[in-house]
Amino acid sequence: MLRYVVRRVLMMVPTLVAISFIVFVIIQLPEGDYLDSLVAELEAQGEQLQSEQIEYLREQYGLDEPLWRQYVNWISGIVLRGDFGYSFEYQRPVFDIIGERFLLTAILAAGTILFTWMVAFPIAIYSAVYKYSWGDHFLTFLGFLGLATPNFLLALILLYLSQIYFGTSVGQVMAEEYLGEPMSLAKLGSIIEHMWVAVVVIGTAGTASMIRRIRANLLDELEKPYVVTARAKGLPPGRALVKYPLRLALNPFVSDIGNLLPELISGSVLVAFVLSIPTNGPVLVNALQSQDMYLAGGIVMLEAVLVVIGVLISDLALAALDPRIRLGAGVRR
Repeated sequence: MLRYVVRRVLMMVPTLVAISFIVFVIIQLPEGDYLDSLVAELEAQGEQLQSEQIEYLREQYGLDEPLWRQYVNWISGIVLRGDFGYSFEYQRPVFDIIGERFLLTAILAAGTILFTWMVAFPIAIYSAVYKYSWGDHFLTFLGFLGLATPNFLLALILLYLSQIYFGTSVGQVMAEEYLGEPMSLAKLGSIIEHMWVAVVVIGTAGTASMIRRIRANLLDELEKPYVVTARAKGLPPGRALVKYPLRLALNPFVSDIGNLLPELISGSVLVAFVLSIPTNGPVLVNALQSQDMYLAGGIVMLEAVLVVIGVLISDLALAALDPRIRLGAGVRR
């Protein structure tokens, strides 16, 4: 196990280097750079910059250097100093911009994950144990409805209902009296009160898909001979369900850990735009539009790191959950 973990951690290094290079190149693919976008925006407003000013700014931002040198400076700053660069648009370090929105993004992501698990698990187990019952058909209908409803449409509906019936403006992150105040239980409660719509909207599609996968896996496990034998020997139904079938049916849930961690950085971009929630998702979109390459690259790189870590965690958790999985079996062969 230790050898496998060490090998995977060492593999993470070249993987992240390759990702960083691909990310940097893709961000640079659109014609022009941040200064070109800035000049075009100023011209649209009737203002102009002199060519000397443009060249000075290009030199100050390091945009006059070759692409490979810009990449080397960026990646060396990340590796050696933990410096993700400087945002042209915000005129601030990238890490500070991401960090000030991280708490709200993390609360939104954690709430969404908890909502998904709390709803999906009992419904999936009920649907599998009582398959083809009226309850199963009704919950299946709700699941398909959740998959078919666009997130932005559900967000608009709940945004209206929360304002009319609860008097809560979801576009505000918290009540005005808590703005600028240190974190407390009251402030956390206010944040939750204003973000519950986003949690429900983002979690709906994930909940519906997870219900279908867990139900299908659990139905497959319940039909296997070892479950039939356990029932024939008089094992209580609850224990016969939990001891092995449910454990093995949770493999898709565990393997999703790698996809859940990046939400701590980005949040759901579209829903955040619709509900005006200041997470890192809209910041990433704006950075890509303005070609603020260090800000966009920093956010994507943090997400890549979390994906790689999440995949490692999910692999280890799968091996602990399912004894049929052997870590590194192909290498030992």
